Amino acid sequence: MSSPGRRSVPPWCRRGCRTAPARPGDRYLPEGWDPGPVTDDAHALRVRAQLLHRPASGGVTETVRRLLAVQAQDIAAFPIALHARMPAVTAADLRAARDERSVVRIWGPRGTIHLIAAADLPWLFPLIRSGPVDSLRRLGQLGVRIGEAEAVRAVDRALAGQGPLTKAELGERLAAGGLPAEGQAIVHLAVLAARAGLLVFGPDRSNRPTYVHAADWLGSPVPVETDRERALAELARRYLRAHAPAGPRDLAAWSGLPLRDAETGWRAIAAELTEVSPGLWTAGADAADPVAEPVVRLLPIWDEYLLGWASTLAWAAPASYRPVIHSSRPVLLADGRVAATWRPRRTAGRLEITVRPLAPLADQISDLLAREADGLGRFLGLRTELAVGPPDPAGG
Repeated sequence: MSSPGRRSVPPWCRRGCRTAPARPGDRYLPEGWDPGPVTDDAHALRVRAQLLHRPASGGVTETVRRLLAVQAQDIAAFPIALHARMPAVTAADLRAARDERSVVRIWGPRGTIHLIAAADLPWLFPLIRSGPVDSLRRLGQLGVRIGEAEAVRAVDRALAGQGPLTKAELGERLAAGGLPAEGQAIVHLAVLAARAGLLVFGPDRSNRPTYVHAADWLGSPVPVETDRERALAELARRYLRAHAPAGPRDLAAWSGLPLRDAETGWRAIAAELTEVSPGLWTAGADAADPVAEPVVRLLPIWDEYLLGWASTLAWAAPASYRPVIHSSRPVLLADGRVAATWRPRRTAGRLEITVRPLAPLADQISDLLAREADGLGRFLGLRTELAVGPPDPAGG
């Protein structure tokens, strides 16, 4: 297979590929590529692949496995992301899945924190674990000059047998062992230990994350070696199941892997693929069967639906809105397209949701939004107050 950027390319990269971003949010795009309008069928397929039509589910762990990984950088956001996909999930269900260790919060795709099913860690984590360079460089900038192996040993000693520790507690243990570290330096030391398979996140404590030794939490360290060829094929297969229709550049952007690795995985499952439009595939012959009513969901920041493909053009509203719609802003999704931004504000016993539509909402969408807001409030155990402002193409 030819290298990215040359004209002799596989069929899923017909015009030549590059790995440099074309513009913020658009990664691994073919040279001169303009996706044009994403069809309604493609949106419908992606909504279903992401489980946003809320099919009957077997629980938190099954849903996380079906999605492959769930972005969990913000501890207040990822429960909302699961609520958007599961009709009857409760906060207690999510806590139980984490306490039972069937899902694990860990640094994953793109070096960001995700929920991943424990059963998938042996093959998935070795592929997507982050490299050490950024953390070592940042540690040096913070005045902690240390090699990777020494950092891993220090965190290993500090965590082993101690149970989940907050960042401050881990810092105290590191200092007691002879490695003073504060603030973000503690986090980057934790990243290096996580990369070595020795650290995962434990249960949150008073809305703060905790760190725990992987062997104490899971029974053994997380594997860091795998059958790479087989794992890349499984990655392509599982990614496509949760993101179809998509292409290798989408997989590369989502996973953080080089495009050549994404193409290797894609090639391994070529016999399973169906091309539904130029550059977009499904695995098999999935059809976007209509649902009874529009799919209207309140999505949190960094939702998988906002981060799952190479280009934000895949889900954005009309072109004039694109600059203000990005993954770090909660959005209202209506049938796969961004219809509004929204802001949550929690007060004593209340969830205030303020929605700023990008264009006037149809009456049916407004009715479904009210139902969605009430459901989110019940999930969070709060009384909901919904306010819909005037249309604002600037995103509010």
